[in-house]
Amino acid sequence: MSYRIEYTSEARQDLRDIYTYIAEKLMVPETAAGQVNRIMDVADGLTEMPFRFSLYEFEPWRSQGLRFVPVDNFILFYQLKKEAKTVYIVRIMYGGRDIRKQFEENLRL
Repeated sequence: MSYRIEYTSEARQDLRDIYTYIAEKLMVPETAAGQVNRIMDVADGLTEMPFRFSLYEFEPWRSQGLRFVPVDNFILFYQLKKEAKTVYIVRIMYGGRDIRKQFEENLRL
């Protein structure tokens, strides 16, 4: 069974922010483009066997089916809707951040 990929507006903004930070603050646009492409390639790979990655360990997100996969220094969070055969890319965050705190302040599934 093949799933389709959809990005939430927050995940799209995360990609823009990642690109902008690396390209403009760190001044390496080639690296920025490469990083965003690697993240999107991993997301595209979720069309097959999206259940292979772990559920996020903290509640209430675990019981809502939030999964994650690391991509370099970033973590891609996603949710599956089996009945719709869709993988929703929910957020993409820098792994060095306090992810749980960010979720408590900003993530509603």
